[in-house]
Amino acid sequence: MTTEIIRVPDIGMDSATCIEVSVKAGDVIGVDDTILVLESDKASMDVPSPVAGKIVQVKIQEGDSVTEGDELIYIELASDASNDNSSVDAPAAAPAVAAAPVADATVAAAQTSSVTTVLVPDIGMDSASIIEITVKVGDVIAEEDTIVILESDKASMDVPAPQGGEVVAISVQVGDTVSEGSILLELKTVDSAPATSPVAAPAPAPAAASGSAIETVTVPDIGMDSANVIEIAIQVGDQIALDDTLVVLESDKASMDVPSPVSGEVVSITVKIGDTVAQGTQLIEVKTNAAAPSTPAVAAPSRAAAKAAKAESSAPVAASAPMASGKAVHAGPAVRKLAREFGVDLGAVPGTGPRGRVIKDDVAGWVKKRLQEPQQTTAGAGLPTVPDQDFARFGTVEVKEMSRIQQLTAVNMVRNALVIPHVTQFDEADVTDTEAFRQSLKGEMEKRGVKISPLAFIVKACAAAMIEFPKFNVSLMADGKHMVHKQYVNIGIAVDTPNGLIVPVIKDADKKSIWQIAEEIIDFAKRGRDGKVKSVEMQGGCFTVSSLGALGGTAFTPIVNAPEVAILGVSKNAIKPHWNGTEFVPRNFTPLSMSYDHRAINGADAAKFTAFIALVLSDVRRLVL
Repeated sequence: MTTEIIRVPDIGMDSATCIEVSVKAGDVIGVDDTILVLESDKASMDVPSPVAGKIVQVKIQEGDSVTEGDELIYIELASDASNDNSSVDAPAAAPAVAAAPVADATVAAAQTSSVTTVLVPDIGMDSASIIEITVKVGDVIAEEDTIVILESDKASMDVPAPQGGEVVAISVQVGDTVSEGSILLELKTVDSAPATSPVAAPAPAPAAASGSAIETVTVPDIGMDSANVIEIAIQVGDQIALDDTLVVLESDKASMDVPSPVSGEVVSITVKIGDTVAQGTQLIEVKTNAAAPSTPAVAAPSRAAAKAAKAESSAPVAASAPMASGKAVHAGPAVRKLAREFGVDLGAVPGTGPRGRVIKDDVAGWVKKRLQEPQQTTAGAGLPTVPDQDFARFGTVEVKEMSRIQQLTAVNMVRNALVIPHVTQFDEADVTDTEAFRQSLKGEMEKRGVKISPLAFIVKACAAAMIEFPKFNVSLMADGKHMVHKQYVNIGIAVDTPNGLIVPVIKDADKKSIWQIAEEIIDFAKRGRDGKVKSVEMQGGCFTVSSLGALGGTAFTPIVNAPEVAILGVSKNAIKPHWNGTEFVPRNFTPLSMSYDHRAINGADAAKFTAFIALVLSDVRRLVL
């Protein structure tokens, strides 16, 4: 029997990370069976076996960074038909350095290419329009790279590449309408059975007298001006081997591991997470075993041998494969970067990519699911926060604790802004006649001791609109499949207090008079300033009104107060010229800004709703109809 060394073929890049080893010692494999899966920040690929036989030894492990020519496996060929010059005797054990010279090994590489047609996948709708094509003919793309962006009247989505390759033809253009099965483009994919490079193991050399030396390791040529340190994979005292990962760098374009050019003990680390580094920046100092000058140099062991020596060492080393929740995670640098930005533990994310790899959609889906969980109580849990700064560097500062109301408001605002797909409908109401009527009530207001503000009319108009358009009086359930239709109309009003924003609720607003509503508004405002509004009085709202009319502004986009599905923002009245058919006359207009949850309400209903409010506010007599 003869044994062959299978090496990394030409992978079209400087280096790649092994994310999966598909075989083990003792396996019997055939030609083109996958040995391992490699991945860089741009592509992933299977490395097939160019020969058939029984695996004697695996020289690679998950997380290793490899380049062309690195040893992968020793394989005992299925027959002795191979020329003796193309094989080597397999070692009985995995030596750090081969004990005897090894003959050159060469196997011709077989390479084939094929063209694959990429179709529109199941997009969950009958058809959609192409609004962007993100590739062009000649581009080399990787699996999961975005090909086109589709949009319908309900949603937009990216269509990813099902595999990597070179774009040879694009069959669509921006504006085309496509559906499941439509041809998008053609990809040329290349499958190669790589040749093993000639190898010669070094002849035995006498043991070298050694001494200790401190060597400084700097940032190599990283192909960019600078990058940030996002992970330090070692610590002082660690024993590291050649090509062990020292740090992980990241720029806005790529992320990469920096391997060690030497082996030895880490004696100091001169960078920290967050530092910006460039080629030549010092990273660490390593105490190495250097050969004495009078001793002949010993041939350096192969990279695979160095890794084998590392595996046998009992000294602690940092894993080079990404670890989370105690398990290795198969994910590319782009996915890991996305997970870091969202604060996601990749170990908790189920992978749906090839061989269980975590892809971007998995991270996005995991974040969306967490946000929809009703038990979530922290603002933007799982999402990145704005880092603290030393503001005292710029002048005198004072740190004060936020009030309980401010903290709760922050939590709710972040949750609502992230979870709810907001759309804002703008309109304006001609309140000239209503304002004249309100002003005419001044004497009666003084007699009753109750001042009717424009907000009282607005609350009553919104209550009437909720009766007219019951679609707005709903709440979505957490399962995403049901909604609650309410048979009561409670209107919340946003009240600014010294302790923060509160939203007390006027119960059964549709059944109360303008006077009653005005009395409750005054009462809530007074007790709100004194901090005496009870929590039960801020529950059960169906719709919220946020009025900034006394402060100014022409429009704004209020955030929906979940579990409600809409909120009305009111800005300051303005006198404008209005054409009455024969001439321009001055009229008093109230700007309206209604934000709504697009999952529950469509644009047409929103336009009808605000138009109805504008109509009622222009003629309050309609409130009695």
